[in-house]
Amino acid sequence: MDKLNSIEEVRSFIKENSLALLYISTGSCAVCHALLPKVKEMLLRYPNIIFRRIDIDEITEACGEFSVFTVPAIIFYIESKEVIRKARFISINELESSIRRYYYMLNEGVYGAFI
Repeated sequence: MDKLNSIEEVRSFIKENSLALLYISTGSCAVCHALLPKVKEMLLRYPNIIFRRIDIDEITEACGEFSVFTVPAIIFYIESKEVIRKARFISINELESSIRRYYYMLNEGVYGAFI
């Protein structure tokens, strides 16, 4: 299952995965539900990125801990450091372009980022 159920699980997920993508949404957000399958499909091209999602209706303290003021929000971590943050109006193409740069630098060498 790709859903985290507590703030402790979220912290562990970020800490334990060198490439971690956190998808933050609410149950009542139609945009969140429409975007989720697109994000999952995009991530199929990046097998080293571990994906998890949280519902801030269920883990309310995540809003404060991760400074999330609107949903959907996507935060990408490398070695527990936030490197990409997108929220509200998220373009899959822009998100993928940003992720691709980091991904190829880490997985194929620095020059791979410019391919």
